[in-house]
Amino acid sequence: MAAIRLQPEEPDVSQARAIAAADLISDDDRSVAADSWSIKSDYGSTLDDDQRHADATDALSVAALRAASDYSSDKEEPDAEAVTSMLGFQSYWNATYADELSNFRVHGHAGEIWFGAEVMETVASWTKSLCTDICQGHLLNPVDEDESGSVEQSCKDLISWSVLDIGTGNGLLLQELAKQGFNDLTGTDYSEGAVDLARSLADRDGFTDIKFLVDDVLETKLERKYQLVMDKGTLDAIGLHPDGPIKRIMYWDSVSRLVLPGGILVITSCNSTKDELVLEVDNFNQRSIGTSQEPGTVGDQEVGRDPPFRYLDHVRSYPTFMFGGSIGSRVATVAFQRN
Repeated sequence: MAAIRLQPEEPDVSQARAIAAADLISDDDRSVAADSWSIKSDYGSTLDDDQRHADATDALSVAALRAASDYSSDKEEPDAEAVTSMLGFQSYWNATYADELSNFRVHGHAGEIWFGAEVMETVASWTKSLCTDICQGHLLNPVDEDESGSVEQSCKDLISWSVLDIGTGNGLLLQELAKQGFNDLTGTDYSEGAVDLARSLADRDGFTDIKFLVDDVLETKLERKYQLVMDKGTLDAIGLHPDGPIKRIMYWDSVSRLVLPGGILVITSCNSTKDELVLEVDNFNQRSIGTSQEPGTVGDQEVGRDPPFRYLDHVRSYPTFMFGGSIGSRVATVAFQRN
């Protein structure tokens, strides 16, 4: 298991938290559509936002997909009681990064490292090893033979790999990846304060080549595809929104368009186990294949032949503990490869 779920709070505590949340969160944040996650940018629109939400809603209603609470490691929790949190709202992160940016300007503090510095360093070093193993043929790289030359060429030097960190926060994970030898680095976040903080920290620490952009992964305006896409806690936060199940579907639809064929997606989560993430990807694969086979569907023909993602590997070095007869860790990092 990846994390221990908190028990339901007492009624008076829950009511107090609800009141506190209401002070921070506007009615717009509670919209069933993706309005609360929308970041307008200079990039051209790739999909109609209303249609994206409608597609996600339809998929959620017709597919045999589990609700977000089912991805919890605590199976005793009723499915109807999906865990939500202020961490699922953009207003929370805007306020958080406004405070952290202020603290940086006054005291030079970098802010909170999501999951801790040790996990971040592990993710960066493990990801480098994974990419190196793929380049050296130690792990299967399912690309067509006519494309293998370009892949081999890019594998000669990891600094040429294009890397995207979605929900980058303070951008420190990208700094760690830069230390591992990656050079073409981009971080995106839907909070402008996070992007400002990440840029400030990168400039201070000498990583001026890292690019940071304001962008919402659920409604991304990015047109580029990347060889390596990192997610450290972003899917977790998305799942904590009251509309988490719909937003998770939107997440996979968007991320699948950001990873190059043969590229890698690395997700680090404290709310999902490795097996739960693999199952969620399997559900997305099945839905994508089913959609591509519908009469009159126009889309990527490769999706009709192969599932979008396949499980590649996961971090095995995190500390483990026993709970409820099962052995698990508090954090899971899992890699998937784009077919």
